[in-house]
Amino acid sequence: MSTVSTVNGGISFWYANKGTPTPREPLPGDTSADVCIVGGGYTGLWTAYYLKKAVPFLNITVLEAKFCGYGASGRNGGWLYNGIAGRDRYAKLHGHDAAVRLQKAMNDTVGEVIRVADEENIDADIHHGGVLEIAHTPAQLARLKDFHSVEIAFGETDRVLRGARETAERIHVSGAVGSTWTPHGARLHPAKLVTGLADAVEALGVTIHESTPVTEIKPKHAVTPYGTVRAPYVLRCTEGFTAGLKGHRRTWLPMNSSMIVTEPLPAALWDTIGWDGRETLGNMAHAYVYAQRTADDRIALGGRGVPYRYASATDNDGRTQPATVEALRDLLVRFFPTTAGTRIDHAWSGVLGVPRDWCATVTLDRSTGLGWAGGYVGSGVATANLAARTLRDLIQQDSGQAGPTELTTLPWVNHKVRRWEPEPLRWLGVHALYAAYRTADRREAASSSLATDPLAKAADRISGRH
Repeated sequence: MSTVSTVNGGISFWYANKGTPTPREPLPGDTSADVCIVGGGYTGLWTAYYLKKAVPFLNITVLEAKFCGYGASGRNGGWLYNGIAGRDRYAKLHGHDAAVRLQKAMNDTVGEVIRVADEENIDADIHHGGVLEIAHTPAQLARLKDFHSVEIAFGETDRVLRGARETAERIHVSGAVGSTWTPHGARLHPAKLVTGLADAVEALGVTIHESTPVTEIKPKHAVTPYGTVRAPYVLRCTEGFTAGLKGHRRTWLPMNSSMIVTEPLPAALWDTIGWDGRETLGNMAHAYVYAQRTADDRIALGGRGVPYRYASATDNDGRTQPATVEALRDLLVRFFPTTAGTRIDHAWSGVLGVPRDWCATVTLDRSTGLGWAGGYVGSGVATANLAARTLRDLIQQDSGQAGPTELTTLPWVNHKVRRWEPEPLRWLGVHALYAAYRTADRREAASSSLATDPLAKAADRISGRH
């Protein structure tokens, strides 16, 4: 398989495929608003959308450092699904029933995104095929069965468990020994969704200023090089780029994730793969893989690569290390051997936000008017929508326009997370953890044991994931 002609970086394939949007005007100077939203990705734009729909007279300003969707919203794997980071921890802190309510809200969120995209005529190549997660090894199969049982216990009774033969009838993943499928998922084109959402928000009367980096957020102020926006509510919706704000270097860790996409595959090759349901595809490895069959019949596949840059640094154009591109290519061929020799058209990377306890949160500090949402740990395509609707309800409650709602009482609301360790501990810890996960995957692949490798269990405990 050749990577000589592979485009590397340039933000993402999604923008190479769709085209980069024409930039909106930057902030012209000091101004005021009722609500100022920092960050023009899914979280910020969905929040602006729902707030403006609920209270049309609100003066809402969105500030974006580059252009809407420049970050994770325009670089992700296109998984609109019902996973949420931290659910098990919320069950321990608030009880099983509270976590079930959170999970149900996430299940419903998949349909909500699809509904709004249809209502706003956003053509984002959405295909509601569900999520298929596979196991390759005995240990992975044991984890998959446990995972399936846990999801059912959290109310997902429409989830299906399949053996090796039934899995092969859906998709021909080499060596797959089982799978679990949920209908609560869809494939989409990330950049088409975020740019369409930005247009819809602007059409509602929300002001969007691009090329306007915010350097500091403080009560009632969002500070930029071009002026300050003053507002009773200032919402931080910056996800993996949060570390660039003054005072937030250790708030959320910017975790790197990388992707490749193939050339369009011919029908004869698809006959060897199957995947007619176009489910999003993942696996039960510790260093897991996520993939989709695109609308134009490519395979887009991602994984961690180099997990973290020193001092919470973030990249600019998504350029990916050659070793990571090769590793992802090898995973593609391991999954689908008939793709050997297929051209890789594009490789790119981006950052996602990881809290110290791996729990997504949504918060409004009623004493300061500061709010934030994020820490999605890679599950943000759908979670950002739920977070946005929750921020809407929290602001309406705080301003006296409404009372508590089902969303404002979910267990992730106002959850407190401790900060990450200072450097060099942060860098050493993250790289050691992912080295442990990869080693555990290799050892499980060479073993017939049903037990999860002890190294992975130790890494989970140290990282705070479990």
